[in-house]
Amino acid sequence: MMGRPKLVLASGSPRRLTLFNQAGLDPDALRPAEVDETPKRGELPRACANRLAREKAEVALAALKLDDDLRGSFIVAADTVVSVGRRILPKAELLDEAGQCLRLLSGRNHRVYTAVCLVTPKEAFRQRLVETRVRFKRLSSEDIDAYLASGEWRGKAGGYAVQGLAGSFVVKLVGSYTGVVGLPLYETVSLLAGEGFPIHHGWLNPTNPMPG
Repeated sequence: MMGRPKLVLASGSPRRLTLFNQAGLDPDALRPAEVDETPKRGELPRACANRLAREKAEVALAALKLDDDLRGSFIVAADTVVSVGRRILPKAELLDEAGQCLRLLSGRNHRVYTAVCLVTPKEAFRQRLVETRVRFKRLSSEDIDAYLASGEWRGKAGGYAVQGLAGSFVVKLVGSYTGVVGLPLYETVSLLAGEGFPIHHGWLNPTNPMPG
């Protein structure tokens, strides 16, 4: 696109793309970065989110160096970790995993850490971490069974997606709602603006105009 530097989102997540678009950011390419997201032994949730966001950014940068069209782009990568205390919950892929997560989260507080890593055209790395506290209502067995049947939990950190049906489980949220969804917009836009990216470029012709 003319008029601004290239911008790449190092994610295949539809949620992160929707949030990007909400902020008036239209990536020139999506380059999902595949990394092993298994927490290291004894790794704390905050450190895990930071490490994985950085690793995703590094993988995307290495790939873009081989792409003449996208070399020198701004790159945004992110990772979200859900934890209860020091325990990191999985990105649920199996029904049993999701059920265990929901039973653990029922009626209690948990924390969601989302790290954003920006790579500048000069290959400088800039990073932010956002911590959000979330409290779920006490879930009945009917709540859990119906949510598992919905399939919305699949591939989601902590076995739920706050922007979907599980939003009705949330009693209280202190921090960044968009961070819980997967990309904290204030921090992402601030990082880009701080490195000279023209964040308002797409505002005159929004990607997703609000319905009138």
